[in-house]
Amino acid sequence: MKRKILFLGESYRADAITWMKGLKEFGDFEIITWELQTPNNSKINRFKRILEYLFSPFAIRKIIKKEKPDMVIAERTTSYGFLAALSGSKTIAIAQQGRTDLWPEGSVLYPLKKFIQKYAFKKAHLIHAWGPVMAIHMKATGVDMSKVLVLPKGIDLSIFAPSTNNSNKIEAIVTRSLMPEYRHDSILKAFAILHQKEIDFSLNIVGDGTRLQHLKDLAKDLQIEKKVIFTGRIPNTELPKLLQESNIYISMPITEGVSASLFEAMACNCYPVVSDIPGNQSWITHRKNGQLIEIDNIEMLAEELIWSFENPEFRNQAIIQNRKFVEENANYDINMKVISEKYHTILNRNSN
Repeated sequence: MKRKILFLGESYRADAITWMKGLKEFGDFEIITWELQTPNNSKINRFKRILEYLFSPFAIRKIIKKEKPDMVIAERTTSYGFLAALSGSKTIAIAQQGRTDLWPEGSVLYPLKKFIQKYAFKKAHLIHAWGPVMAIHMKATGVDMSKVLVLPKGIDLSIFAPSTNNSNKIEAIVTRSLMPEYRHDSILKAFAILHQKEIDFSLNIVGDGTRLQHLKDLAKDLQIEKKVIFTGRIPNTELPKLLQESNIYISMPITEGVSASLFEAMACNCYPVVSDIPGNQSWITHRKNGQLIEIDNIEMLAEELIWSFENPEFRNQAIIQNRKFVEENANYDINMKVISEKYHTILNRNSN
């Protein structure tokens, strides 16, 4: 009889899809899902979403009573992870998605989130740190580190395959959600500097988000709209081709846990130019296998883009090194097998 898992989280996210797919493929698990139904896109909806969240423990326990899952897993320690802790399940695994999940740090809800996270950590039988930067926070919080598995889910290296791009211009790609924390404004302004210097480029901005129209307007104001393509949200199956057609990957978040987007770009031989924050420093060393840029330093971003493009031999050495790194550390086939086996081990232990 197949073991059943209840997944709490946003099941449409590529990250969640990878996690669930790997558990089915390598652990032979049956997966059922539950998530909040109210979108978080307006003040009225945010209030409704909070109300839905407050009543959700009853809905989750009802599902558990009906479906009888062997295990509950959840993403984000301060939201769905807390709901998993309240579920009453005998086996719980939660994943920290961000560097701390306590975001934004200046929020009035920060102390409450801290309390919620501590409770979730205590109740969980397994805690996922998708990278070392997350484990640092867990250790500082006083988590029992014997419960922590430091391992990324990995990416499918047969789909995200390397390619050769010998273009004589910068062909850059950004694959992060169009939200304020990803600083697409800074990226567009840096490319405006390149345009002023008469450096040829194309820029693909993949994805959707609250800033889409603002960014389209900004590209027009900066007079670079003919060189910037906004693809909107695309299926993850179309992403490898876009990465393979690009030579530089750009990501400028102000906070980061572990970025599957970065691994995908590295696997496809895109040279990474990313923000200089702990989540990126775990994988990128400045001018060794990528560039690290100060947050919102538009001039530095423009200069480093020019430098990286004017040094193709260096760039080619870096992308070979990056592909090898991803093969050794972020291989979905290997990592998801380890994670699935870990789940079965914990389930066997708890059933005894």
